[in-house]
Amino acid sequence: MSESDFPTTPPQSTPSQSTPDQSTPDRSTPDQSTPQPAPPSTQQAPGLDADVARAGEQLDQLRAELRKAVVGQDKVIDQVLCAFLASGHVLVEGVPGLGKTLLVLSLARTFGGTFGRVQFTPDLMPSDVTGHAIYHATSGDFRIRKGPIFTNLLLADEINRAPAKTQAALLEVMQERQVSIEGHSYELEPPFMTLATQNPIEQDGTYPLPEAQLDRFLFKIEIDYPAEEHEFAIVEEVTVGRVGDSFNIDDVEQVMTIEQARKLQQVCAKVRVDRRIVEYGVRLVRATRGWPGIRAGAGPRGAISIIRAARAFALLDGRDHVIPDDVKSVTLPALRHRILRTPEVEIDGIAPDDLLRDVLRKVEVPRT
Repeated sequence: MSESDFPTTPPQSTPSQSTPDQSTPDRSTPDQSTPQPAPPSTQQAPGLDADVARAGEQLDQLRAELRKAVVGQDKVIDQVLCAFLASGHVLVEGVPGLGKTLLVLSLARTFGGTFGRVQFTPDLMPSDVTGHAIYHATSGDFRIRKGPIFTNLLLADEINRAPAKTQAALLEVMQERQVSIEGHSYELEPPFMTLATQNPIEQDGTYPLPEAQLDRFLFKIEIDYPAEEHEFAIVEEVTVGRVGDSFNIDDVEQVMTIEQARKLQQVCAKVRVDRRIVEYGVRLVRATRGWPGIRAGAGPRGAISIIRAARAFALLDGRDHVIPDDVKSVTLPALRHRILRTPEVEIDGIAPDDLLRDVLRKVEVPRT
């Protein structure tokens, strides 16, 4: 697909230019100066059908390229793409060696974006992530050295190994989309997405993320071991005729530009959401606050995340509107890190997903 399909500058959304009555005069009405009524909020935006069709083709190409590198993790790929479309951040929990770095690197390659990786350690300082000022003796002034966070896709590996001060610095940048260094603010170029990882097994020497900081992540994705046939394909790909143990991503091709990736996010924001769908998302979140086995339910940001992610899921499915199934598909990754279980439930080994599935079964689904 050519770059012209997604222009580098978004079209101006002027109602007088997009309304058909203004471009084609109504011959049956003598007075053409009479203002036309504004379209209802549920009416489809002009040109949205064409934008969604082009976005669907681009997303199919993205999926195909990512599957060349990340084998057997189609669900994880869709959830990461969903967060990328919604301009959100992702917390990935899984044992080492399941392709988390490979996924982020491959995604950056598909749209020509930049990629940064930070290995979080107990001695990591906030300036190691954001950047700092360096004094140059020859010129006698300070110069700003930007940190690895100035990128399109940032992999924060084992984020729970860094102290709280460093975690807070990263999460503040994730929320504000800008970095302050020596009193000067620097905006991050969109698209910007952080994919942070946690090891669910090894907890020694870690600093668990507070609930308020966990709430900054759109999704918490749990990545599991691949199926046997997929694991065989991975081992065969890496070991046959290769030196070392790195996975070759040379086959992953760039299918769009950074400007086109931004356009995808803009199209995602225009996907229509019926008021009944929004009410459904709110009811799901409110149900978690008094649910048996849940000590603390999700806050309003949980409902916001569900609707944002549901828009992206609908676009991934090639639709210009959200349906209840989209909400169901994103509820678990959007809420599993936003609820706290009671001690009894934790002792019994009941997972957050089990509680959320009960909520999904009991809360009434709207008819649209």
